[in-house]
Amino acid sequence: MKRLTLADCFDPDGERFGIPTYPWRYAPDDLATRRQLRVRGLRPGGQDIAAQILRPRRRREPLTAYLYRVDLARPVRPMTPARWAALAKANAARRRCPECGRDAGYVIPTSLGSCVTCAFPEEQCAA
Repeated sequence: MKRLTLADCFDPDGERFGIPTYPWRYAPDDLATRRQLRVRGLRPGGQDIAAQILRPRRRREPLTAYLYRVDLARPVRPMTPARWAALAKANAARRRCPECGRDAGYVIPTSLGSCVTCAFPEEQCAA
C-alpha cells in the first residue's frame, strides 16, 4: 500500500474515501469525535458518521477517527440509581476471582483469568 501523506488525507468532498476526510487536527469546528462530544456532555444520538480524520503513520495503516455533527448531537442520558447499581454489580464481578472466589480488590486481568495469587501460586509460597 502506498504511504499516505498529510495532503492525501485532505478530501472534504469525499471523492477518494467515500466520506469527507480531513488530516489530523484540520477538521471543521462543527464536527467532533465521540470523546469530544462527551466532554461537551453530548452523544451522537443515532446519527450517521459525518466525516473522518486520518493520521498517517510510517509503517502502518493510518489512524482513523470518525466525526459527528455537533448540531445533531443529543445530551448524554443521566445516570439513574438503577444504572449505578448495575454498574457497581458489573465492576464487582470483574474483581471476583473465578478460582478462589475472593474479591481481589482490583479488576482481574483477562490475560491471567484469575487473581495474581491464583495465577502464580509458586511465587506466593516463596514470598
